[in-house]
Parts: sequence; structure tokens; C-alpha cells
Amino acid sequence: MSLTDHGPNPYVVNIEEATLENSNYRTTLWTGPHMQLTVMSIKPGDDIGLEVHEDHDQFLRIEAGKGRVQMGPAKDQLDFEREVGDDWVVLVPAGSWHNITNIGDEDLKVYSLYAPPEHAHGTVHPTKADDHHDH
Repeated sequence: MSLTDHGPNPYVVNIEEATLENSNYRTTLWTGPHMQLTVMSIKPGDDIGLEVHEDHDQFLRIEAGKGRVQMGPAKDQLDFEREVGDDWVVLVPAGSWHNITNIGDEDLKVYSLYAPPEHAHGTVHPTKADDHHDH
């Protein structure tokens, strides 16, 4: 399986297989003009990193592992908190601060859809440290 950015060309993928196979913190699978698909692997005890996307709605699905989701209107006001696991979906509205922490003992395997795209076409972040966003 080729875990590279196939957008904006027509593309199909077994998303569960791609998500479970990905070992990078983030790999971009498809970037189009209005949407982006990435797969993520978050180590036990690590997190995605507290962030906000002012103009992006985000959809995340957990394929493996256990996570704690936090969201709220401000960085210091994360008043929404839930635990999620396999097959759960997290919907993050634009302008909402959010984080997902791996609270299990295996890698948290996630795929994420951003609309519109968040990362440059072809983005690969092997580790969280390679993601140079200002969170």
C-alpha cells in the first residue's frame, strides 16, 4: 500500500488498513481543493497537541486504541471531555480548541478529514516533533 498523497486525483483506499499500517505521527493520503485526508499514529501517553482551526471543520475516526478528547471555546476552557475507542468519531467545529490524548497502552490509530485542507499536499510528519505548527 502506498501511503502517499494521491490528491487531487480520483482515489480509493481501504481506510482501516491504511490507518492501521501508518506508523508516522501524520501522513497525508489525499489533498483536494476543499478537503484533506490524513492518517495519524499517536504513541501511548502522547497527544495530538492542543490546537484550533478557525476556518476548518474536522472529522476524526479512531481505528485502534483509546483516547481522551477535549474541546472547548478557549485554550484554557476545555469543558467538553469524552473517552473514545475503536470505531468512534470525533467532530471538531471550526474555532473549537481541541486535543486528543492516547490514554491506552497501544498506538492510537486515527484518520482525519479536514475541510478545507489544513496541511500542504504530500505532508508527512514522522514524529510529533516534525509538526511545526504553533499550537
